[in-house]
Amino acid sequence: MLQNVPIFAGLDQAALELLWERAVEDRIPSGTVIVREGEPGNRFYIVGQGKVSVCKKLGQPGEVELATFGPTDFFGEMCILETLPRCASVQAVVDSIVYSVTPLTFLHLYEVMPRQYSILILNIARDLSRRLRHVDEVFASKP
Repeated sequence: MLQNVPIFAGLDQAALELLWERAVEDRIPSGTVIVREGEPGNRFYIVGQGKVSVCKKLGQPGEVELATFGPTDFFGEMCILETLPRCASVQAVVDSIVYSVTPLTFLHLYEVMPRQYSILILNIARDLSRRLRHVDEVFASKP
């Protein structure tokens, strides 16, 4: 499954296996909040099945949906790069299956396969840039 996830593009089989061996599967009922804005970011997630919504101010006045993600999409990648609190909430829109990995797994990848880790970081940077452009477009189009 990992070879279909955009930020893992270009990683070799050994690196993908290292990550997959440490992944944890969670079945998430519809409506469940998976991560909450402001909480510590301690896991990276891949959507295996279903659909999730990424929101700012979830359940509050001024709630804004930033994105919806389905199979092979991912969220929580910022926890790989920094230890700041979550900047948005993610909620299951339908019953979903997600796979998660801790930042320590990525540190282990860095320690044992630094070239593969470099590819991953470049892919994350590209995806963060793409997502930032999308959010800019969304907010620029608002009156």
